[in-house]
Order: sequence, then structure tokens, then C-alpha cells
Amino acid sequence: MLSEETRLRRTAPLHTRSDLGAEATKDLSAALNVLLADVFALYLKTKNFHWHISGPHFRDYHLLLDEQADQIFAIADPIAERVRKVGGTTLRSIGHIARLQRVLVNDAEYVSPVVMLAELREDNQRLAASMRAAHGVCDERGDVATASLLEVWIDEAERRVWFLYEASRRGDEPGR
Repeated sequence: MLSEETRLRRTAPLHTRSDLGAEATKDLSAALNVLLADVFALYLKTKNFHWHISGPHFRDYHLLLDEQADQIFAIADPIAERVRKVGGTTLRSIGHIARLQRVLVNDAEYVSPVVMLAELREDNQRLAASMRAAHGVCDERGDVATASLLEVWIDEAERRVWFLYEASRRGDEPGR
């Protein structure tokens, strides 16, 4: 039998007070939780490719992907904390991530380095687009704090796209 104190702790609502309102909390939480699921999926995909990269550019690609994975992982906690700060609840499990993520997994036995870089470039481009969409929700709902964070993260995602693009080009190709 549970004590009254334990029962209350288990049933206590996780509602954080926010002046943004219930509808704003719902919209912002939804946008940010999908973004967070994509961040976790992209982090794991980037680490997968980091662990399995091979070929003549191994060291450069291995270090690049490790750096990018760290950068992606670094935004996960701030995203989740924004959800809580605006009054929502956030992801609770791997299953929850799997239901929300839009980043496609690649668990093939072998993926060529060129394909790895191309997939990650496209995933980061889509992540930046998703961040812009979340920024739009922030603008509509008056959440300037989250919008401000998203602006920095969009720039970081665009930098990752740029590096992945340049790393995948042959040295004698003219820029496109």
C-alpha cells in the first residue's frame, strides 16, 4: 500500500506556470518535442556514421562527425527545458522519440562515406527547416526566448550543412 505522500508525488501534475497561455503551451510543446525527437535521432545517426566511417579520409570525417554529434547533443537539454519552462511536458522514452522523429534511420551494414555525408547534410538541412517552422510557432505565440535560441541553432545547423557539403566535394570540382 502506498503512503499518502508517495501517492501524491506520483500523481502531482507537472504543470509549470507560464504567462503564454494553454494554447501557446500546447503549440510550443508540440513543435519543440518533434524537434527534440529529431535532434536525438540525428545525434544517434551522426554517431553511428562516426563509428562506422572508413576510407582514405577516415580521420577527418571521424573527427568532423564527432564534433557535429556533440553539437547536436548539446541542444537536446535546452530544448527539453524550454518545453518545461513554457508549461509543457517533454519526451519520456525511446519509443516516444521513435513516434515523433522525422529523421530517417540508416542501420545498413555498410554505408559509403559519400552517402553518409550526403544523408547527414540533408538531415541537417531538414532540421534547420524544422527549426524555422518552430521559430514561426514561437513568433505566433510570443515566445521570444525560444525563438532566440532557435536562431543560434539554425545557424549551427547551417554550418554543419556547409561543412558536410564541402567535405563531400572532390577537390577539383568548381563550387555549385
